[in-house]
Amino acid sequence: MIFVLIFTSRKQLTTDLHFLAQDKKRIGFLILAALLITANWLIYIWAVTHGHVIDTSIGYYLNPLISVLLGVVCFSEKLSMPKQISVVLAGIGIALMTWQSGHFPWIALLVSGTFALYGAVKKGLHLNPVSSITLETFIVLAPSIFYIYNLSQNGRGHFPFGDVTTALLLLGAGIVTAVPLLLFSYGANELPLNVLGFTQYISPTLAFFWGIFFFREPFSADNLMSLSLIWVSLIIFSLGERLQTQTSRYKQRTRI
Repeated sequence: MIFVLIFTSRKQLTTDLHFLAQDKKRIGFLILAALLITANWLIYIWAVTHGHVIDTSIGYYLNPLISVLLGVVCFSEKLSMPKQISVVLAGIGIALMTWQSGHFPWIALLVSGTFALYGAVKKGLHLNPVSSITLETFIVLAPSIFYIYNLSQNGRGHFPFGDVTTALLLLGAGIVTAVPLLLFSYGANELPLNVLGFTQYISPTLAFFWGIFFFREPFSADNLMSLSLIWVSLIIFSLGERLQTQTSRYKQRTRI
């Protein structure tokens, strides 16, 4: 909370609050965004602390596909043929990863669904990214304090007041979480949702390798095949996006 307040412009925050007051529906969307990102954090933290790192990785692989779907359905975004091919290849790769896990990927679906919906809601808000994060944090601040207080009262609190190093690491986790979230907010405002969705493959790939090399979770040739399909889809998507941008610029120049 303190971290985001440092980077929040009071003038911009006042402007955004006035903007929200003019449209009550946006207030509802802001509350929904706060609840979605809170749910996403809780599910992700639970999954990582209970040995489901690879499941969260699969979830964030699913997330861009859901973002692409939301972009088409909610924002009437069009997919070129290369992008359609990339979606199909990524879907095959994710299906293989799901099949290899041997169980219904409910963790992956919850992680991907909450974050993809969060991105769609953020794109519809059209608020300053820093102000939006600050307001979302304010919305969940009171319930969070109440929850932490109850844990402490019942002897189940996890904040080690006697362990300075761990306490600082826990506080630092808030900053580490806030920085990419702020960057994501900027991206949600500036990029088409289908482009925003596919750039998010970077995070699950890092998590995938983190799960393999740090947490020592199993990795087979089948896993490599699934990951390769997804990366091929990313290459096709990137080439298609570049070609589409070049074609658009050429048309603009010829009109001039």
